[in-house]
Amino acid sequence: VQLVESGGGSVQAGGSLKLACSASEFIVSNCRMGWYRQAPGKEREMVSSLGPAGTTDYAESVKGRFTISRDNAKNTVFLQMNSLKTEDTAVYQCVACRTVQDFQYWGQGTQVNVSS
Repeated sequence: VQLVESGGGSVQAGGSLKLACSASEFIVSNCRMGWYRQAPGKEREMVSSLGPAGTTDYAESVKGRFTISRDNAKNTVFLQMNSLKTEDTAVYQCVACRTVQDFQYWGQGTQVNVSS
């Protein structure tokens, strides 16, 4: 399974970006999908996840600003990011199919830069 992210880029604080993650196989509707991010000098953190039944999780730092969603027909997961802050600057990675230990599949990542 391959995950390909898109939609990253540079934006000013307060702006919005929408990330997309396309999967090579039909897993979006069957697996828990999610997004991680890692900023320079910081540990990787879970941003959001979306389960097959529609349950969602968000990091406290993004609640109310980010929204995860999916399009099963396109086998794609999205992360709508609004009211972006400079501290949201990071590489965002799409993940799929959570197991007991970790997510089974990882994308290469897309860079998000938020300037003041």
